[in-house]
Amino acid sequence: MLDVAVIGGGQAGLAAGYFLGRSGLNFRIFDGGLRPGASWRDRYDSLVLFTPAKRSGLPGLPFPGDPAHYPTKDEVAAYLEAYAQTFELPTEYGAPVRRVRQGPDGFELTTPRGEWAARAVLVATGPFQTPFVPAWAQHVAPEVTQLHSSAYRRPSALPAGRVLVVGAGNSGAQIAEELTRTHSVTVAQGRPQPVLPQRVGGRDIFDVLGALRLLDVPVGSLLGWLLRRRDPVIGTDLRRLNRRGQLQLAPRVVNADGRRLVCVDGTRLEAETVVWATGFRPAYPWLDLEGVLDDRGWPLHHGGVTGIPGLSFLGLPWQRTRGSALLGGVGRDAQVLVEREMRRLKGQGPS
Repeated sequence: MLDVAVIGGGQAGLAAGYFLGRSGLNFRIFDGGLRPGASWRDRYDSLVLFTPAKRSGLPGLPFPGDPAHYPTKDEVAAYLEAYAQTFELPTEYGAPVRRVRQGPDGFELTTPRGEWAARAVLVATGPFQTPFVPAWAQHVAPEVTQLHSSAYRRPSALPAGRVLVVGAGNSGAQIAEELTRTHSVTVAQGRPQPVLPQRVGGRDIFDVLGALRLLDVPVGSLLGWLLRRRDPVIGTDLRRLNRRGQLQLAPRVVNADGRRLVCVDGTRLEAETVVWATGFRPAYPWLDLEGVLDDRGWPLHHGGVTGIPGLSFLGLPWQRTRGSALLGGVGRDAQVLVEREMRRLKGQGPS
């Protein structure tokens, strides 16, 4: 029997593995990918982090290269692979967990490779699981190309002509800006999100936020509540691009009618391609446990700790602070959860 089963071998799972490897607990990481960093390799070609390398490392191994450079998605994937190898983290790749249920001594896990038992389970699959596209997208005419932002790779893969990007978070804004070089672009968005420049006075914005301790604002504080309501876009200012004539802005899209998408104000937009930058929804169908998720499917937790002894989550947005879901911030949460589980399993702390 394992002491701890970690579900998910991305940055959150690897950070947990680092601390578990020093805890003396018997653990194993389970991941559906075939190698570390698989999900990063599968993202769009031009993706770079908006945190510099010096703020993008996991515990025990700084991100390589110039500390001030912004790592590409392939550099992140290579770093995660090197991380897993450096610390020899015991991982079952190509082994997605199909079911977790409570057992006589903790939990029972089902994978394609068989059954496992564990005294504790740490879910580290992250927040980006199931791409969300509104149900009415089915009313878009079949000759219009549709894809979710998670399936976007490069401008040359899209048909020539007009592109409508629906959604203006960080991914939507970055994709829209890239497409302005090759396509006619319109971005449909609801209430505009605040924009933070990548650099302020020659300093990276995350150095500024770190100095102001805004990355450490607790989730339960008033400031944390205010920041969660309006999570900013980093670097890409769509309104500035609009003023320069590089793209068009439109109100929120609420329906589709053949080749036209209908905005909340009645405006109708036509495009050859629609990129749905509409985010993700949680998906935990394999968690066969009562009282773990709310009615929207999100984990019920406090700082990652659930009401079921031994079950915790890691890598969620605003799990404990603003930095919880960032590559360079997940390690702090991992340490807290692993140390808590050590105390529980050794009979020295809360369940």
